Amino acid sequence: MGLHTLRLATVPLTFSTFTSRLFLKPIPPNTLQTLGQFSRHVQPRKPFLVRAFSASAAVQETPPTQASDSSAARPQWKASIDFKWIRDNKEAVEINIKNRNSNADLGGVIELYENMVNLQKEVEGIREERNNVAKKMKGKLEPSERERLVEEGKSLKESLVTLEEDLVKLQDELQQVARSIPNMTHPDVPIGGEDSSAIRKEVGSPREFTFPIRDHLQLGKDLDLIDFDSASEVSGSKFFYLKNEAVLLEMALLNWTLSEVMKKGFTPLTTPEIVRSSIVEKCGFQPRGDNTQVYSIDGTDQCLIGTAEIPVGGIHMDSILLESALPLKYIAFSHCFRTEAGAAGAATKGLYRVHQFSKAEMFILCRPEDSETCHDELIQIEEDLFTSLGLHFKTLDMATADLGAPAYRKFDIEAWMPGLGRFGEISSASNCTDYQSRRLGIRYRPSEPVQTGSKKGKASLPATKFVHTLNATACAVPRMMVCLLENYQQEDGSVVIPEPLRPFMGGIELIKPKLR
Repeated sequence: MGLHTLRLATVPLTFSTFTSRLFLKPIPPNTLQTLGQFSRHVQPRKPFLVRAFSASAAVQETPPTQASDSSAARPQWKASIDFKWIRDNKEAVEINIKNRNSNADLGGVIELYENMVNLQKEVEGIREERNNVAKKMKGKLEPSERERLVEEGKSLKESLVTLEEDLVKLQDELQQVARSIPNMTHPDVPIGGEDSSAIRKEVGSPREFTFPIRDHLQLGKDLDLIDFDSASEVSGSKFFYLKNEAVLLEMALLNWTLSEVMKKGFTPLTTPEIVRSSIVEKCGFQPRGDNTQVYSIDGTDQCLIGTAEIPVGGIHMDSILLESALPLKYIAFSHCFRTEAGAAGAATKGLYRVHQFSKAEMFILCRPEDSETCHDELIQIEEDLFTSLGLHFKTLDMATADLGAPAYRKFDIEAWMPGLGRFGEISSASNCTDYQSRRLGIRYRPSEPVQTGSKKGKASLPATKFVHTLNATACAVPRMMVCLLENYQQEDGSVVIPEPLRPFMGGIELIKPKLR
């Protein structure tokens, strides 16, 4: 059966059913108390626009153009790119492209833009001529003169049709070429490759072991927690089964993360895990190509998501939000699917780099002037979470060549993984400014006083602006498991459960070796 023929059952999900699925029964009293604390943080807050929930924060919503569900053709879309700004700031954009090691064709974009501007002027000139001809024909004319004007009008119409078709093709080509131009970069970002990234903060120190260290692969095998061999037979390499306490640990990590982040005012979401290719593109990812990280479904215009950032980014697509609704903050749970094209070597073994995993992702939509503050907030939440789990980690201000196309600035957190003998990335937080919102069509209406025009006292609303979008990893389960298993291992082969997670594991404090 082809993947695109798969049918999934829809199960209603409430906060109570969601949390109950994450616990073993019976639930100890201390866990019930924790669950009660969790439920107090899911009370409704200020209104916001979510198509599936309400439209109370929207003053306008423009329906997106949709392709037929049965069609495999990719829907056309246009980003609101400021081509004039790119042309007028050519040198800065060129330097930015070079610093980010991008292959964007700036020269091609500017040439296409100037050709488009010239063609638009030509089209407007012919339209003006047609209007003049139409005006002349309203007057009293000799038959010969009228016939001449009719012929002239026909000729202008034919020329206009041809030029307008050329203009549409040129605009489409410009859009396609311009999509490769990355976002601009924060002036404080280090220039260079990954090695040039700057340490912003370091927390804790490596644990000192008095016994030989096992890596998470050995621990997973000895404790009967992870099965790579069976998964390889069933699905291929880089897939895995979690077993026994590892399943509870995954649920505990997600439940604890959701409860902690919701205390900061984030709304919990579960998301679709199959999206249209156009949404992937609008978020700044490439759904197809030799080195794509995206799984595409043959015969459709759909993809599996690599991160919840994609469906959450699309939830307000083609909408105008009220300024009073901002910032909108989400914490989204999803499974993630990545091809990991080009990944190989010891640094990718075990759970560190896999094709499918669970993740909780934070996402914020805010006013432009608030995005740097929101970025700091996301980093602080990540650091607080990892500090609570007792991890040794460092926060890095990632260098220009390590930034994805949408990111204006990105902070990565790398945690110490003693079994692997190195630091490994466990999260990242990116400020994408208006790069994604210009492609997704997400704007807001400033809360300025309504201006009254001079003509007949007509009121005019303030002009809309593009929101800024930010995303950050709250918990990528496999890499968190690597950290916890390797850092909390004991000499007898057992693994201690960090204290914050115990109430979410039915009170389990220790994963012990199984009796053979």
